[in-house]
Amino acid sequence: MKVVVAPDSFKGSLSAIDAAKAIALGLRRAAPDVLVAEVPLADGGEGTLECLLNATGGTRVPCEVQDPLGRSITAAYGRIHEDSMDGPVAVIEMAQASGLGLIPEALRNPLITTTYGTGQLIRQALDDGCRRFILALGGSATNDGGAGMLQALGIRLVNRNGESVGYGGGQLGEIAAIHTDEWDSRIAQSEFLIASDVLNPLLGPQGASHVYGPQKGASPEIVDQLERHMTIWADIVASTTNVRLHGLPGAGAAGGLCGAFLAFFPATIRPGIDVVTEYAGLERQLADADLLLTGEGRLDSQTASGKALLGIVQIAKRHNVPALALAGSVSGDLSLLYEAGLTSAFSIVNGPMTLEEAMQQTGDLLADAAEQAFRTFVARRS
Repeated sequence: MKVVVAPDSFKGSLSAIDAAKAIALGLRRAAPDVLVAEVPLADGGEGTLECLLNATGGTRVPCEVQDPLGRSITAAYGRIHEDSMDGPVAVIEMAQASGLGLIPEALRNPLITTTYGTGQLIRQALDDGCRRFILALGGSATNDGGAGMLQALGIRLVNRNGESVGYGGGQLGEIAAIHTDEWDSRIAQSEFLIASDVLNPLLGPQGASHVYGPQKGASPEIVDQLERHMTIWADIVASTTNVRLHGLPGAGAAGGLCGAFLAFFPATIRPGIDVVTEYAGLERQLADADLLLTGEGRLDSQTASGKALLGIVQIAKRHNVPALALAGSVSGDLSLLYEAGLTSAFSIVNGPMTLEEAMQQTGDLLADAAEQAFRTFVARRS
């Protein structure tokens, strides 16, 4: 019997890779001879770099970059498909350089945080010969419309006096012109695939500032300020590139970073889970599988709104493979997930415990739940 193990991460507890290992351990306790294919996955956000390198045997390339507050850190981009005739693919996970997890909660302020470090990662990959890119945009600490990333790649943003402006969402309101004379010419010769499920526009009640600004440390007053500055930025981008990001679906991802890619780069967007499952070979693994075991930290009615697990069970359904999900918590109406292909869902919590205790024991709980779910599945087939 072949079982495909394809979990997302259990945020705050286990990476997708470690979650897959824990599930596989439980399966082998139930049936030592079971064939297990571990395919850890991500949806284009944090963890995408790790999953793609794991799936393809790619390499991490360390880089000295600026974090969202301008401090020097060591981040990395990934190189995959080194032997391709079209050259290697660079995987840029913006959270590596510009992620919320890089900043203590007390220092989070989208008025000053910048995507400059993400631009440095791209520039390094260009210097290293990469011309094909996958851009994973989740986990942003920024709301600068991608301005910092553009500045790192040669764009000059100037005020009414012709002076260069600083970094962060608070500086967007000072920009009077965008100068592209020093823009990195290699970008036009490259391909950029944005892995993102976010459909929010740049502006408005569902835009980057209002929806995601508070998560990044913005008070209501700062949110209003960010929205005003982002409007100025969108107007100047439109006059420079003829691309109106204002209400464009997806442009608000990662604090507007996605909008900058759409306006200045030869870029296309695909759902993050589709990109990752394709590179990880999930379809190929499910073609001859008897069962899929997936999972994530929290399974509820929102999971059917585009999270990784939804895409995973949809692929299993196409191959007529039963799909079981393991999660830290299972709640709400799961009917849309069942329609999409989920067979059943199980909470891994096996008794009264605090959230902290559950997160500390996630690996053991996951292995135990996988063992019990698999024993039930095998018994029903026999």
